[in-house]
Amino acid sequence: MNIKIDQGYLLKTICDMVKINSVNPSLVPGAPGEVNIAEYVSNSLKNIGLEVHRHEPEPGRISVVGILKGQGGGRSLMLNGHYDTVEIEGMADPFSGEIRNGNLYGRGAYDMKASVAAQMAAARALIDNGITLSGDLLIAAVADEEYASIGTADLATRYKVDGAVVTEPTQMQVCTAHKGFAWLEIETRGRAAHGSQYQIGVDANLHMGRVIGEMEKLLREIYDRKHHPLLGPGSFHVSTIEGGAGLSTYSERCVIQLERRTLPGETQAQVVAEYQEILDRLSSQDPDFKASLKTLLVRSPFEVSEDAAIVKAIQSATSEVIGATGPVIGENPWMDSAILSDAGIETVVMGPAGTGAHALEEWVDVQSVIDFTRVLAKTALNYCQPV
Repeated sequence: MNIKIDQGYLLKTICDMVKINSVNPSLVPGAPGEVNIAEYVSNSLKNIGLEVHRHEPEPGRISVVGILKGQGGGRSLMLNGHYDTVEIEGMADPFSGEIRNGNLYGRGAYDMKASVAAQMAAARALIDNGITLSGDLLIAAVADEEYASIGTADLATRYKVDGAVVTEPTQMQVCTAHKGFAWLEIETRGRAAHGSQYQIGVDANLHMGRVIGEMEKLLREIYDRKHHPLLGPGSFHVSTIEGGAGLSTYSERCVIQLERRTLPGETQAQVVAEYQEILDRLSSQDPDFKASLKTLLVRSPFEVSEDAAIVKAIQSATSEVIGATGPVIGENPWMDSAILSDAGIETVVMGPAGTGAHALEEWVDVQSVIDFTRVLAKTALNYCQPV
């Protein structure tokens, strides 16, 4: 079936959204967040004819869900994309929305307001073409993906859908896996003393050096483990280190924060145990060694079977629109797909082409967004049918 897309609506929606400052205030204090862009998306979805709901898991952090009701008896599908962005410092014209040589520029154009606009235009296309789905189609524009994903975490408790497409940009490739992460903090404790009092001073910084030395051995072991076929090995890095109060003082405490990138199948308990074992071993070797481990934030890795109905639905739609799907891919960055998958929703990731996520120049390929809109509309038609 040929589904006609209103390209004028699609491009205007992307441009309008890029021109709205929606920098995440958890990343840049005082930034406006999603308040203004939520109003724009709400009004646009209402004008299309969708039933619109706004959700505010924290003050001012607003997600919008538009529902295109099905006639009943079919699977329900959520199209999920975030409309918060990272910072704009250093960008020449962050809210441009200008189209040059087939690319649309501005902060969030690629990551990922074009994808949200494609979701909205796909719903409009179904209505304009007189297509009634059997199951419900939900258009979710979510808050806070760039920091802690409170938007999708909140929606996962409110909407029990059968499937989801997270529309993160993937260069028009179907993504079935991505890594998770754990943010951890390790503190070593010493005994403060004047630099001349070696008899009583205990150097927390030197103790942290032992920890880091053992962690380097752990990193080599992680690299030697079996790699995921799409994602490669797990990894970690020491992100920050802080210790000491002055040149003539033994350091009383030293703190590092680290990020561990995890593979499907690796659990929070397993990851934490790897670092706790290092601390326990060092403590058993030296009665002056004292250290603690704290978990700051954990997000699950994601993987979906290639045989899942949602994967087959989007692959079939992609073949219809662009002629070929190519092999499925894995992505290393974390995405909201893991939250939806953990909620029991079969989920896949796909989005348009472009570049510049979190960079000083960001753009999305316009033709890929048009093609992607068609893919989403056809995916909904394929998926939202009676089982």
